[in-house]
Amino acid sequence: MDTEQLNQNSKKILSNRPLIYFMVAVFLFATTLRTPITLIGPIISFIRDDLGISNFLAGFLTTIPLIAFAVVSPFAPRIARKFGMEWTLFYSVILLCVGILLRSLGATSLLVLGTILIGVAIAFGNVLIPSFFKWKFPLHIGLLTGIYSVSMNISSGLAAGFSYPIAASAGWQIAAGITIILGILTMLIWLPILRQEKVELHMPSSQTKTHMWKSPLAWAVAGAMGFQSFIFYCSSAWIPEIFVSQGLDATASGWMVSVMQFSQIPMTFIIPIIAGKIASQRPIVVFFTICYLVGFTGVLIEWTSLAIVWMILLGFAGGASFGLVLMLFSLRTETAYDAAELSGFAQSIGYFIAAIGPILFGYVHDLTDSWSIPVMLFILISVLLFFASFMSANNRTI
Repeated sequence: MDTEQLNQNSKKILSNRPLIYFMVAVFLFATTLRTPITLIGPIISFIRDDLGISNFLAGFLTTIPLIAFAVVSPFAPRIARKFGMEWTLFYSVILLCVGILLRSLGATSLLVLGTILIGVAIAFGNVLIPSFFKWKFPLHIGLLTGIYSVSMNISSGLAAGFSYPIAASAGWQIAAGITIILGILTMLIWLPILRQEKVELHMPSSQTKTHMWKSPLAWAVAGAMGFQSFIFYCSSAWIPEIFVSQGLDATASGWMVSVMQFSQIPMTFIIPIIAGKIASQRPIVVFFTICYLVGFTGVLIEWTSLAIVWMILLGFAGGASFGLVLMLFSLRTETAYDAAELSGFAQSIGYFIAAIGPILFGYVHDLTDSWSIPVMLFILISVLLFFASFMSANNRTI
């Protein structure tokens, strides 16, 4: 009896080997999708001083990838349809490594060109990975999305933390180029996947692109993507300044952002799994909206003694909203091709919104000479996110 049970367990493990290997590949692939961007912020002063570039160009380096996401995302499904999903993702990692290398060579023109290539490369992963899950392991979409999200959050947080000390000791070029190691590891582990059964993105008889533009549900998903991205990039950029104006020192204010980012991690893993098991995801929408509203209200009324509580709530909200949006690409579509199309459409619209967010936020602050109105803008965007997400979370497909 024991031997029979052991044999059954062994067969089960063997049957799950493709899934386990794919999980590892997804984990590594996800580490390449945020680290080249998040490590730049802490070392921007080194880059600016060494190359003698303006503050505008230095700040624009973090916006370039968002614009690339918005421009490239709609074309990713068509390119994947031509070259195959696996090969397109593989080529995108090669392009990413080229961009990282060029950016790290120490010339202003190559810095900009490399940053553009990095944005283009990451856009393919952003768009195609959710639909890849849908085709490859349709019964494990929530688990894979959770692993994917957590990997992005952990790696981006570590990259932001370690880039400054590396730049201070070894130079900004080393700090900016070190993530090429993750790209090379991803390419190596991706090679066996290239030999597996190929994902064919068959275009349906109707023109899906037109269908997306005409679908209120697709626009709702795009709105949810855009508003949660707006909140993430604006809060990451401006929360430290807000807390400094309220009396916290710069070090403590910086740690508040770290608390917010790492608080996202459990939600980005748990929420996709829960979302995949329930018919309507509206309870999740209510949960993260409450967290957003309470967190931003706490910041607005300047209860800085509870700043860590507000940051944890905002981290929970950000992780839950991001995890849900990633799942919506699969949950609101019938086929892998539709999932890729919805992902491309929603991320194109969403990252245009995200790109203007920090600029708009700073402009409102300069116009009002106060942080109260910009924080109220956070609350307004949270309400808009609620409506877009609530519509998206209804149990139907495009």
